Amino acid sequence: QVQLVESGGGLVQAGGSLRLSCAASGSIASIITMGWYRQAPGKQRDLVARITSSGSTNYEDSVKGRFTISGDNAKNTVYLQMNSLKPEDTAVYYCNILASVVGSSYVLEYWGQGTQVTVSS
Repeated sequence: QVQLVESGGGLVQAGGSLRLSCAASGSIASIITMGWYRQAPGKQRDLVARITSSGSTNYEDSVKGRFTISGDNAKNTVYLQMNSLKPEDTAVYYCNILASVVGSSYVLEYWGQGTQVTVSS
């Protein structure tokens, strides 16, 4: 019912920048939050940044001041601008949304397929 398509991952040197995009499509009635999680090998998946439909944001401490999340409500798209990247930012980044679909009052969680971000030292 809801599909998330991510793009923008890749290989970058430390200090460089990348911009991730995630477009949601399908029978979406309302998006509550859109966000990005990441998972490094052998570690759990953790929240990186989240934005609500009203524009409120929150960030994981280690990315504050370096990453910026933004959203385009008209396009159901969320972006993650990542600057001053560090090797420890290397992970698979997953897009995540909380949304309701047309014809349902339930709010469900949806995930993208993940995009690899690798930061070399």
